[in-house]
Amino acid sequence: MQVGERMRQWARKLKRDGLTLWFALKDRRTPWYAKALAAFVVAYALSPIDLIPDFIPVLGYLDDVILLPVLIWLTLKLVPVGVLDDCRLHADAWLKAGQARPRSTAGAIAISLIWIAALVAIAVAMRGYLLRAW
Repeated sequence: MQVGERMRQWARKLKRDGLTLWFALKDRRTPWYAKALAAFVVAYALSPIDLIPDFIPVLGYLDDVILLPVLIWLTLKLVPVGVLDDCRLHADAWLKAGQARPRSTAGAIAISLIWIAALVAIAVAMRGYLLRAW
């Protein structure tokens, strides 16, 4: 198997596992700690806004290539096997039907708030630095 094909399979599996977590989050059999981490991962994965924007060289894709797969893997380990199997079946059916990818408005809001907090912190730090420089 060629490297390109393995990468495509990995990407499809990652997409399916992200959707699996979305279904696991809604399943009442999922433990609260798995739901808490799944909520974060799903909100981030389905958010149209990245924590690290993709236009930043190297770092922009780090969250998509390393952080997100690790978080998905960890969360899947916390979901009970029976729930995981059922949710994977739902995710496979969803993808096979060609339904639109779900979006996370909460994730977009959370990422936006993180960016706003970071910008405010930088502005406050710069203001203090500039005032001391005068």
